Amino acid sequence: MDSAHNEMPILEHIRELRNRIILSLVAFAVACIISFMFSNQIIRIFTEPFSKVDSIVDKTMVISKIAEGFLAQLRISVIAGLVLSLPVHVFGIVRFVFPGLTSREKRIVMSFLIVSLIFIIVGAYFVYFMLVPIVIDFLTRSLFLPQSVGVLLNYYDNIFYILTFVLWAVIALQFPILLEILLILNVIKRRHVWKACRFIIVGIFILSAVVTPPDVASLFGIALPLTAFFFLALLIAKIFKFGEG
Repeated sequence: MDSAHNEMPILEHIRELRNRIILSLVAFAVACIISFMFSNQIIRIFTEPFSKVDSIVDKTMVISKIAEGFLAQLRISVIAGLVLSLPVHVFGIVRFVFPGLTSREKRIVMSFLIVSLIFIIVGAYFVYFMLVPIVIDFLTRSLFLPQSVGVLLNYYDNIFYILTFVLWAVIALQFPILLEILLILNVIKRRHVWKACRFIIVGIFILSAVVTPPDVASLFGIALPLTAFFFLALLIAKIFKFGEG
């Protein structure tokens, strides 16, 4: 009887985890279907930045393979479905781990989620409306193209070029929040972070170079805000004495 009693909580956790996973999969599938229904409208968001590019044909973009249109809709639907269903996944994870957290840890997690959401919205807005136009204008200048060369943009490659740029930039902007959480929980010490400061800044620029297009404008457009947020995280940690334990 005792062993059966002791096993029940584990079995209940497994059942709860199974239910959370099933709910997440259903939410993802529904979100993908909805996204596929509105895929043309979603794709238009990522073709709009190229509207001012002077193409050598009447259309701004062209396809080079017959399946590109369908594959673009399918891939964009999966990515959009994941983004739309993300709140369900996060809610499921939070509900699953919350019972094992202290009140302080729960407050930290909730604060992290709220600030992370703000960074996602602000970061996506900044990258899409401010950085992307600069990058496209910079890379399509006649300075980089001989007079005998015209611009003919591939539909599939370029919409996912923009989408990947935005997604990776938003993910990179979560780094300062994660750093602050680790300092609050005393997982890492502030003095150690400060000693590694020069290496972290170099890492920020390397990361920015990896996730951004190959031009100086987008590199500094991501690296400089990330560096500023890094020092802001350290300043907040110093004021509230995080990471000193």
